[in-house]
Amino acid sequence: MGKTPCYGPLLLLELILLLALALSSSGLESLKESSSDSSPIPTNFLFGTASSSYQFEGAYLSDGKGLSNWDVFSHKPGHIVDGSNGDVAVDQYNRYLEDITLMDFLGVNSYRFSISWARILPRGRFGDVNFAGINYYNRLIDSLLLKGIEPFVALSHFDLPQELEERYGGWLGPESQEDFAYYVDICFEHFGDRVKYWVTFNEPNLQVIYGYRNGMFPPARCSTGFGNCTYGDSEKEPFIAAHNIILAHATAVDIYRSKYQKEQGGSIGVVLQTIWFEPISNSTADKLAAERALVFLINWFLDPIVYGKYPKEMSEILGSNLPLFSSNGKQKLKNGLDFIGVNHYTSYYVQDCISSVCEPGRGSSKTEGSCLQIQYKDGVPLGHIGELPWQNVYPEGIEKIVTYIKESYSNIPMFITENGYGQAEHQKVTVAELLQDVKRVDYMSSYWKSLLTAMRKGADVRGYFSWSLLDNFEWTDGYTVRFGLHLVDYTTQKRTPKLSANWYKELIAKFKVAKFQM
Repeated sequence: MGKTPCYGPLLLLELILLLALALSSSGLESLKESSSDSSPIPTNFLFGTASSSYQFEGAYLSDGKGLSNWDVFSHKPGHIVDGSNGDVAVDQYNRYLEDITLMDFLGVNSYRFSISWARILPRGRFGDVNFAGINYYNRLIDSLLLKGIEPFVALSHFDLPQELEERYGGWLGPESQEDFAYYVDICFEHFGDRVKYWVTFNEPNLQVIYGYRNGMFPPARCSTGFGNCTYGDSEKEPFIAAHNIILAHATAVDIYRSKYQKEQGGSIGVVLQTIWFEPISNSTADKLAAERALVFLINWFLDPIVYGKYPKEMSEILGSNLPLFSSNGKQKLKNGLDFIGVNHYTSYYVQDCISSVCEPGRGSSKTEGSCLQIQYKDGVPLGHIGELPWQNVYPEGIEKIVTYIKESYSNIPMFITENGYGQAEHQKVTVAELLQDVKRVDYMSSYWKSLLTAMRKGADVRGYFSWSLLDNFEWTDGYTVRFGLHLVDYTTQKRTPKLSANWYKELIAKFKVAKFQM
């Protein structure tokens, strides 16, 4: 059995008092607005928390699991800022019952997690199915459902079996589509009777940018001028990898639609990383650059999936660097998706780099759309800078990005699949300061209020997932950044609720959302 949550009476009293103080401004205002009669939130709205297998599970070689690309990448010196890895992470593989108890206390009715491909197929389709891995996810799914918590499952969240990287270059090889098809079929067969929300890929747009343009993520490929890599082509490989991922998505949807969806009654979509972009000036060139930045980040993936072709702007700028879809690929793309997952954390200014000379930076090159992303205008940030140097806190951004997707894709149902605020870990920060995360409460309150505005204007948003339930392994930042509603002591793995956990619990309670019924 899982341990009960660490909610001692003194700590709980302290948190309640702090909560009352924090909610005296934006937090309380958000809760009042949320509970009003004009609220657009239905009772079947999904409130949840989000996670991923590599960041949470640990147990990296337990019970027959094979090596993933992230297992190998994180063990190489220089890749993770604190020299850490996800070998243990937050040990959810062994502590999932304890974590489900935390979720139940929050009152969430959904949990977004990912399946470790290498835990199901240690060597991809070149080896046997690992039934110990299947049994683990069966236990996790069943335990969630017993608490009335819907599983919301991503099939790929950055990690894949290292075997596939070594055999044919991972997502650079068209063989990856066949491997993904083999893998998802197994997942649909074994879990689809209980999983009603499937995500093919989490943030494939970020995955190919970080993996094949600047080399920050595995397989660490890039060109000189884009990153510090020993091999790669930043101007071509991101589009090859993206093309294979888009077709792998289409193949997975085709399998689900033709073999499983009618009987299992679920839905399938994709999750993208989103940033809202404001033009740095009122010039026509900068306004067009802001639109182009959205196209090169979001429409890049959604246009083929929804409309069967790449955006016109990308085709004109990239020319032969942008792959073509075969007639078979176009046929598969007609299956589209049932929902769009929106991960949103921040917003930036954008400067046009076609009509004017830009400083080198993210987005400035031709193959990125010639639209430089900038945090400051005349020394003043867009919104304000949070504790992490990349996170501009600009609540209007979530309303604007949701509205943009609504208008660009005929209001396909959306879920906010990640939204959260990062705290920086450093020597001077105390446990008390980490627990009293008033800035996270303010962030979540303001973004929630802005999201409600978009929904009142007609955006079909059906769920909100906070990143994240727990502090965890934050990719190349290791354990130096904390996004959790619960503080994790990485030595003892003790979980302690932060102020934001209690705020989120109160928010959810306002709506009396429906729990899943077995």
